[in-house]
Amino acid sequence: MSGTDRSFDPEQIDVIAFDGDDTLWLSESFFVLTQQRFDALLSPWCAPEETAERLIERERSNLEFFGYGVKGFALSMIETAIEASEGAIPSAALGEIVEWAREMMDHPVELLPGVTETLDGIGDRFRTIIVTKGDLFHQESKVAASGIADRFESVHIVSEKDPATYARVVAEVGIPAERFLMVGNSTRSDIEPVLQIGGHAIHVPHDLTWALEHADAELDVPVLGNLVELLDLLV
Repeated sequence: MSGTDRSFDPEQIDVIAFDGDDTLWLSESFFVLTQQRFDALLSPWCAPEETAERLIERERSNLEFFGYGVKGFALSMIETAIEASEGAIPSAALGEIVEWAREMMDHPVELLPGVTETLDGIGDRFRTIIVTKGDLFHQESKVAASGIADRFESVHIVSEKDPATYARVVAEVGIPAERFLMVGNSTRSDIEPVLQIGGHAIHVPHDLTWALEHADAELDVPVLGNLVELLDLLV
């Protein structure tokens, strides 16, 4: 555990919110594996480094249209493939990309180590919710398949995690921001915007983080090696 100076008093926390992807269950690893397949598919036209650069720029430009998640990722791959190959890529190869997306959407939910133990340890001492972003259908499916949905008072699936979104969530659960604690793996999505509205946050980094979730700022919040360490901060 690092950065363990606690910036909040557990007695002053009413609601603990958990991120979904790569905090409660695996997500980014499936994108990385698909990216590797995509690199191989475009190898006749691009080196892997160029493919990755082209794809992330296409994803960035598509966020406002397609949002986060597998569907936007797949559409960005298709556009990147057409552009990088100057239209020469066979239609069958584009069909492969669609099939990869289908496989990602249908992949079983895999909880990260310590999730069940952490939720058991919290018990009914705090109200717990999920705040996760991405495609509504896919996120609903993952929550339902996780086996832990009944541990949470409510689930909030949002299109973006920014201060306005968190302010809305805090209002919906009926507490002031200073009694709200967010736990997640993304500094950009789970930490910075919560601090901006006066809430509290705990960072639980994951080994894999999408390039567009990287943040430059070093924030003074607890940083945990795993989710179970959260229990030590709540005593």
